[in-house]
Amino acid sequence: MVRQKETIVHTKSACARSLAGVRDALYVLNGKWKLPIIIALSEGPLRFKDLQRRVEGITPKLLSKELKELEQNEFVVRHVYPQIPVLIEYELTEYSNSLDDIIEAMADWGLQHRARIQSR
Repeated sequence: MVRQKETIVHTKSACARSLAGVRDALYVLNGKWKLPIIIALSEGPLRFKDLQRRVEGITPKLLSKELKELEQNEFVVRHVYPQIPVLIEYELTEYSNSLDDIIEAMADWGLQHRARIQSR
């Protein structure tokens, strides 16, 4: 599937390419927590507990797992400051800005979908 000036052209290779891209994106951003973590960090660096408070409902174990995966995929960087007690902060990388349009589009679609379902 290739977009050409608002027209979608369906070819076998274009659809396979689109499907591969969507699978890759879903693999990296899978689950219900990664995007909320990224959105919470968009306001600036946060310590673990502050991040956990902002992402309501996530357990410490799951937050730790998700942060490690976001680090591996270069969306988040972990800063360790050698002081007593040790200060650790999480911050978005420059690369995470590549998700801005996607997050905005998902938010817009989600609001439209909610309105559609509620208007039934």
